Amino acid sequence: MRIDVASLAGRLPRVWGTWGEDPLWGTVYDWTVEHPHVGGLVWFAGTQSDLRRLHRAADVIAAVPDGGRVLDVPCGGGVALRGLRPDQDLSYVAADLDPRMLERTAASARRRGLGHLVRTERADVTDLPFEDDSFDLVLSLTGLHCFPDPQRAVEEMARVLRPGGGVVGSAVLEDAGLRFAGLRAAGRLSGLIGPGCTSGEVRTWFARGGVDVEVELSGAFGYFGGEKVG
Repeated sequence: MRIDVASLAGRLPRVWGTWGEDPLWGTVYDWTVEHPHVGGLVWFAGTQSDLRRLHRAADVIAAVPDGGRVLDVPCGGGVALRGLRPDQDLSYVAADLDPRMLERTAASARRRGLGHLVRTERADVTDLPFEDDSFDLVLSLTGLHCFPDPQRAVEEMARVLRPGGGVVGSAVLEDAGLRFAGLRAAGRLSGLIGPGCTSGEVRTWFARGGVDVEVELSGAFGYFGGEKVG
């Protein structure tokens, strides 16, 4: 029997490549995040950060008032959905540039009984198709370091956030320490990490959009959160 190696390779997930190429690492990431015990050990080994810190970041969704709007960008595989309850009265927009990530988020929403709350939308974070001041909460978990233009992404997130609304996110930051230089270099070599930014740049960029944020380093990651002033 002759095996068509080229055809077989086309059906297998790529080990490396950008998020838009749906690399195997994307599946590994999703599995790690959804399995806090074993996945937490893998997460800590690679980033020296507690995976529970990422999970807690999504808990802020519970504070969104009835009738509120949440933007999750990039939604990836739907990690932030763990903070959403089926009985909440809000609109949740999961945005991503990659259709396959949107499919994963939609599937996760259905499994969690959240399909009636979550709407997926393909969108470029540097040119969001939403009006100014239109969301009560903007989430961006483990996404900012992936963007080719993180400054423009921050500007857009600040633009669509209403005065008094909150922003919460996390990213691999450039000032997290030299011990993570290899992680950042490997991410750029594989196309998974973009130019990146420092915690100071995150604060400065958000401040220009009227959002006062604090940044806390946790291993390779920085967690940021704040509010848009009225």
